[in-house]
Amino acid sequence: MVTRPCLYTIRINGRLGATALSAFPSMAPELEDGQTVLTGLLKDRSELFGVLGQLEALGLDLLELRQIQRHTRMPASTRQADPKKPPQEPAMNPTTVLGDRPICRMGFGAMQLAGPGVFGPPRDPDAARAVLRRAIELGVDHIDTSQYYGPDVVNDLIREALYPYPENLRLVTKVGARRDDAGRVLPAQQPKELRVGVEENLRSLRLERLDLVNLRLVGGRDGSGTLFEEQLGALKELRQEGKLDLIGLSNVDRAQVQRALAVADIAEIQNLYSIIDRRDEETLVFAREREIAYVPFFPLGGGPARSAGSTAVVQVADKHRATPAQIALAWLLARYDRMLLIPGTSSTAHLEENVAAVSIQLDDSDLAALDRGARRGTARPSRDQSVTKPVPKTIKNA
Repeated sequence: MVTRPCLYTIRINGRLGATALSAFPSMAPELEDGQTVLTGLLKDRSELFGVLGQLEALGLDLLELRQIQRHTRMPASTRQADPKKPPQEPAMNPTTVLGDRPICRMGFGAMQLAGPGVFGPPRDPDAARAVLRRAIELGVDHIDTSQYYGPDVVNDLIREALYPYPENLRLVTKVGARRDDAGRVLPAQQPKELRVGVEENLRSLRLERLDLVNLRLVGGRDGSGTLFEEQLGALKELRQEGKLDLIGLSNVDRAQVQRALAVADIAEIQNLYSIIDRRDEETLVFAREREIAYVPFFPLGGGPARSAGSTAVVQVADKHRATPAQIALAWLLARYDRMLLIPGTSSTAHLEENVAAVSIQLDDSDLAALDRGARRGTARPSRDQSVTKPVPKTIKNA
């Protein structure tokens, strides 16, 4: 008997339309080669049978049912209810929307697939491509990348592993920086440089249109003068030309987002934020007010080792039989229903662990404990790094 939530993929013959897909609100769809693949977290066998019954009622041809990930502990919201206690909040939704399209909240950040310092090729390109393919198998439907990762290396790996791309896969890129021959990250902030960045991403990913392009501010965050509006204007022109769909912002503050909204629609904000570095709380609150997706880069705030150093995180992890890194990710998902995560890794095992975090349901006592732990204070990294110094061994917020 299944007593723990499991992540399933269900392969159906034929490409389902929007009406049929609406019958499976808890499943993320992927259309490929005349088939539809539904991926979602189902809490128990009865919920699985409900989905299968819906398939039968619609007369759909089931080709494959596969369990691809099991969480190690039943979330509190799915355990046997105690009649003496009030009902708990429903389980977290594993999907949300980006722009006007549904998207899984757990994505993949591809930066770490490049060589040391995000410069040059990885030691094992085949392993890097295997991580990308496994991400798709696990239901990941958005990948964060950029042409200046490598440069070209990460985009090339994505293209080699996944092209032709699954129909529901969204590739999110960023512009605003470039690499020199020594591997340093330098600003490329002028409107004409942003255009070059978009064209280079299109070329290296072999696309005619990018799903979302983040304007990343590099080398300062004051946004003074009119350059910021000119930058946004350049991206709007590229959108009008059909070269990108959505515009996002990266490494910005609340005031800059407000300025940007006067010029263009903003689909996402991508900033430094994690369970151990919450200084961007004001921007997150603003994103929630405006229903803008929020994407924390560097979501583990220093890597699993730093999360493991927090007593509160470790205690909550032990309660859920999870890893500290999974709790750090689950905490982020609990902050906002349009929070999208893009944890990066070059390891298939770590990828599977990250994706499984979407099934962890933190209750009020968990969240209170994690907040108390944060108030006691931890050492926190600086918000932005110099772009003129030689690149370190790992670029944490590029």
